This record gives sequence, C-alpha cells and structure tokens, in this order.
Amino acid sequence: MIRIIFVDDEGRILEGLQRMLRPQRHIWEMAFAPSGQAALQMMEAAPFDVIVSDMRMPGMDGATLLKAVREKYPNVLRIILSGYTELEAALNAVPVAHQFLVKPCDQDTLQYAIERATSLNSILNNKRLESIVGSMQQLPSLPKSCIEMREALADPDSTSQSIALLVERDPAMSAKVLQLVNSAFFGVARNISDINTAITYLGKSILENLVLSVEIFRAFRPTKSIPGFSLEALHAHAQLTAKMAGYVAGDNTVRRLGMIAGLLHDVGKLVLAEATPEHFARAIEGARREKRPLFEIEEELTGVSHAEVGAYLLSMWGIPYVIVEAVAHHHHLERVACEKGDLLSSVYFANWLAHDHEAGQFGVVTIPNAPLNPEIVARLGVEDLLPDWRIEARNAAQEMVAVPHG
Repeated sequence: MIRIIFVDDEGRILEGLQRMLRPQRHIWEMAFAPSGQAALQMMEAAPFDVIVSDMRMPGMDGATLLKAVREKYPNVLRIILSGYTELEAALNAVPVAHQFLVKPCDQDTLQYAIERATSLNSILNNKRLESIVGSMQQLPSLPKSCIEMREALADPDSTSQSIALLVERDPAMSAKVLQLVNSAFFGVARNISDINTAITYLGKSILENLVLSVEIFRAFRPTKSIPGFSLEALHAHAQLTAKMAGYVAGDNTVRRLGMIAGLLHDVGKLVLAEATPEHFARAIEGARREKRPLFEIEEELTGVSHAEVGAYLLSMWGIPYVIVEAVAHHHHLERVACEKGDLLSSVYFANWLAHDHEAGQFGVVTIPNAPLNPEIVARLGVEDLLPDWRIEARNAAQEMVAVPHG
C-alpha cells in the first residue's frame, strides 16, 4: 500500500483533503501534518512513499521542507500543492519537486498525479532506478549553454525563436523548460511539447529565473573523468537524433514531439554520469570489451539501462507521457505496440540512424550500434526507406557541423 503524507498549515485544507480522499483509504495509507517540522518527525517515525506539501507555510516553507526530504529520503516522491499567486516562490522548489499541482485540486487530478508518480509502467518499477533518480538534484548542462543563455536573455532584441534554438540544443535545459510549463501553475489546458511555445508561455523573466537563480542548468563537472564518455558527443548525438526523429515522423504533430523526444532520449546517460560515474564507467568498458551495445551491458549489471533511467526522471518531472514512453522504449520497440511514423517508431529509428552515421564517420566502432529488429522493420514496411533515411542522416549531420554555435 502506498504511504502518502500531506503537509499544510491550514487545518481546513487538511480536513478537506481527508474528506476528499476518503475513498482512497483502501489503496493509500495517508497521514496529515500541520507543518514542515511535524512532517519530518512523522517521516522519521515511519517510511513514506510520497509527500504532498503546500508551498507557503510559516517557519519552514514547502521548498525548504522538500529539500530536507530529498536529502534525508531521496526515494520519496515530492509534490508541491499550492496556489497560482505563489508561482514565484514555487520556482524555488523546481530543483526539489517532482511535480506541481494547483489549489483547489480535485480528487481526480490529485489521484492522477500521485498514480503517475508512483505507478509507472512495470519496466520502470525498479528500486535501483528510484534510488539513482531520486538522489538527483538536476541534470548537467554544458557551460557554453549557460553562457549563451545568459547573453540571449540579457539581449533586448532576442526573440522567443532565437532563445528556443539555444534551449533545443541542450537536453537538460529542454527537459526543465517543458517540466515547468506543463506544471499546473500555468493552467495550460494541453501538454506543451514544443520549446518555442513553452518559452512564449513562460516569458523571458521566468526563464531567466529558472536558468540563473535556481541554477537548473549549472555546468556539468564530474568528480572524475569517465573513459569513453563525452558530453559534447552526447549532445551532438541528441541533436542528430532529434532532427532525424522529426524527419522520420513526417506528420507535423508527431514531428514536433519526435524532435523533443529525440533531444531527450539519452538524458539517462547524463544522470548515470553524474549520479553513478563508477557504475557508468564499468558499463562503458564492458560494452567496449565485449563489443556489445551499451544498454545490454547496463541491463545485465543493474536490470535497467539509461533509457529507463531517463524515462523515469522525465516522468517524475511531468514531461508528457508520450515522450516518456518513447524515451523508455528507444532500444526495445518490441515491448510496445507501434505504427509506422508514430512517435515510438520515429525515435527508435532516429536513434539507430544517428548511431549508424556516427559509426561510419569515426570508422573504428568502440561500442557497436544495436541492429534494427528485423521483425519490426518488416511489420512496419520501412526496409525500402532505410537507404534514403541514411542519406538524410548524413546530410543532417553535415548541416549541424556547418551551423556556427557562437
């Protein structure tokens, strides 16, 4: 049974939650705390799976409370439940909250948010995975990305389109922008998966707060080098995959989703590089030594790969489920039903095409690209398209090299 603790300094709010959630008592074990200190004391006495906290409370506010919870109980899922008027304060909780909900919050919305945070599909239900992702504060970003973003936000002539181009080049930055704009604080009626639209909703001031004040996009500085891992190469691969996912998808709607999913598909590698560098180094060395795909070695070592790690984190951040699903299955398309040109197959083929091009470029293959599943290729009827897709991948890569990056 899932154990959830709700925290709010207003008694009537807690009483309302108790009444509203009474039907859930058979599947949730719930506790209610009137303050942050009381919540921490209750969590010391008994384990909890989820904490749902108000933002503005006397003494210890929600951001401070969730920071303490993250440090003491990194596996606990952290949700902010607060009002529209407290958006600015809620930005301080971006690094420590997995999801944001707005008061008043109905039972269905709250139930859905908690279920999404706790009942990820079976492939993400792994204690090792929860431990890796739960301990993360943020994803790393290139120092160059931080510098360019600061300059762009300070330039009064910058447009949302020009800023979007910068954001889209950085998987970590893209993930956080989408997380924030899709949070309940903006009251958006639909999931936003397009970076330019997201920036238009956020505005420059909030984006600047997100980048500079909360330091979501701090520089990636691993404590030790990881042989065989290059952050620059990872970013280049993500960009090429994003371009190819949009191309393979074709349809405008799926094209936009495909480009975002392609950009984010390997964020799990960033998490592993920062959270468990020694484990990640062993996996890379094993893949090189055995001449096998990296995700296969990762699965043998811990039961999960970077794909599931990335999908788990994006799910906790509230990224649209269709993107999370594409990230989770980008090495194992056989696990899910898919169609030609849909998001799942577009990201799967785009990732393969990017790796295929990179292997051809560098000649010596230190970690081999996983072969395409022949049954999927045949079932979707794309075999005749592969030669043209490979040519497009080569052209897209050449265009990326030709574009100046500041």
